[in-house]
Amino acid sequence: MTVLKHLLNKIYPFSSRHETSDVDEEEFKLPNMASLVIMIAMNFLLQVSFFIVVSSSNKYAEYLGGSATFSGIIIGIPTAFAGLALIPLTRYDKGMYKMPLHVSCCFAILGHIAYALAYRANFLYLILIGRCLNGVAFSVFMYCKRYCTDPRIVGIRRRTTLASWLVICQGLGMSLGPFLGGVLYNIGFSNSIFNGYTSPGWVMAGVYAGFWVLVTKYFEDIPQPQTMIELQSATNSNAPSVLAAEANGRETESSPNYSSAPATRPASPTDVSFRAQLSLITRSQWGVIACMCWFSMLCFFILGSWEANLPVFGAAAGNLNWSPFAAGNFIALGGITCFPFLLANLLAARRTQDRKLLAFGTMIGLAGLLIFLSILRTGKVNYGSLFACWWAVALGFNLATTVTLSLLSKQLPPEWNGRTSMAIQYSNYTGRVTGAIWGGSGVSVGMLNYVGLEIAMVGIGAVLFTTLWRDLKTKTG
Repeated sequence: MTVLKHLLNKIYPFSSRHETSDVDEEEFKLPNMASLVIMIAMNFLLQVSFFIVVSSSNKYAEYLGGSATFSGIIIGIPTAFAGLALIPLTRYDKGMYKMPLHVSCCFAILGHIAYALAYRANFLYLILIGRCLNGVAFSVFMYCKRYCTDPRIVGIRRRTTLASWLVICQGLGMSLGPFLGGVLYNIGFSNSIFNGYTSPGWVMAGVYAGFWVLVTKYFEDIPQPQTMIELQSATNSNAPSVLAAEANGRETESSPNYSSAPATRPASPTDVSFRAQLSLITRSQWGVIACMCWFSMLCFFILGSWEANLPVFGAAAGNLNWSPFAAGNFIALGGITCFPFLLANLLAARRTQDRKLLAFGTMIGLAGLLIFLSILRTGKVNYGSLFACWWAVALGFNLATTVTLSLLSKQLPPEWNGRTSMAIQYSNYTGRVTGAIWGGSGVSVGMLNYVGLEIAMVGIGAVLFTTLWRDLKTKTG
C-alpha cells in the first residue's frame, strides 16, 4: 500500500490533484440558490408580461381606434425602451443586480396599470405609454442573462445549463402569457375598469407587487469585489503623500518666469485595460461575436413576428376565424408541447457543444418555415398544418437562443461579460421590436413575402454559421 501511494504521488502529486480539484470547483460553481431562483423567476414574469397582451392587443387597439399594425407596435415597442433604459442602468448599477430588479418591478407595475386604464380613459396611446413603461422593466432581461453567465458567480461549465433554464422560462412565458390573456378576455368581466381588455394589466400589476416583496426580502446581491475596496483604501492612504509631494514641488520652483507645459491626463487603468483586451480579440472571435449577435436577433425576430402574426392571420383566414381566446390557446398549445423538449435540452446542454445545439435548433425552425411556405403556396392552411409549423418554429428558435450568450462568455475574457451581455441583449431587443411590427403587418404585406424574408434571414445565418464552424467550438455545460 505504501509503495502504491508513493507511485501515485510520483505520477500524480497531491498538489496537482488539489489544483485540479480547485479548477473543477471553479468551473462548476453556482450563485446563491435563492437569488438564482429570483432571477430565473423574474425572467419568467417578464416573459409573461411581454406575451400576455398578444392574444387581445389586436382587438383592444381596434376598440380604441387602432389597426393591426398598431397592435404589432404595442407588442414590440417595449423592447426599444428597454434598450434605452439600459444606458443609465448599466452606468449606475456598479456591476450589481438588486437596483435593476427594484427598477424593473416598479416600472412593471406602473406600465400594467397604465395599460389597464386606457379603456376607462378611452385613449389609444395610453396603451402605448403603458407598454413603454413596461419596456423599462424589460431591461432586466439583460441582467438575467448576465447573471447566468457572470464569471464571478457562475462557472464556465454551468453557463449553458443556466441559459437553458432561462429558455425554459421563455417557453413557459410564451405559453402561459397568451393563454392567460385569452382566458381573461373570454371571461370578459363587464366592467369599465376590470374587463377582458384590462384584466391582464391589473393581474400582472398585482403579481409584480407581491414579487417585489420577495425580491426585497430574499435577493442577495454579489458582494463588491475586494480589489475595488483595496483600491479605494490605497487611494485614500496615498492622498496625503501626493499632496505633500505637490507642495514640495511648488516650494522648489526658483524662477518667477517658470512656465510648465500643459499637463495631459494619463489614461485610466480601465481605458488601458480595455484597449489591451480589445487588441487581443482575434478576427475569428470578432466573427463569432457577429454570428451570435445575428442569431440572437434572428431568433427573436422570428418568434416575435409569429406571436404577433398568428392572432391577425388566424382572424383573417376564413377557415380559421379565430377570436383572441382561440389565438391565445393556439399559441399556448405550441409552447406547452415544446416544453418536454426544452427540458430535455436542459440535460443535453451538459454534454453537447453549444454550436451543435445552435445548428439543431436552427434546422428545426427552418423546417417549420419551409413547411409554412409550402402550405401557403398550395392553399392547404388548416389548424393541424399551421400548428405543425408553429411548433417547429417555436421549438427550433427557442433552442437556438440557449447558446448565444453562453458561447460568447466561454470564448471571451471574463471582463467582457458585461459587454457581450449588452451586445446580445440589444440584438434580442432589435429582433423583438422589428419582428412584432413585421408580424402585425404580415397579412397586409402578403404572407408569402412575410415568410420569405424570414427564410432569407436564416440563410444569412447559415452562411455565417458554416463559415465559422471551427471557431464556434467551446466547452460543454
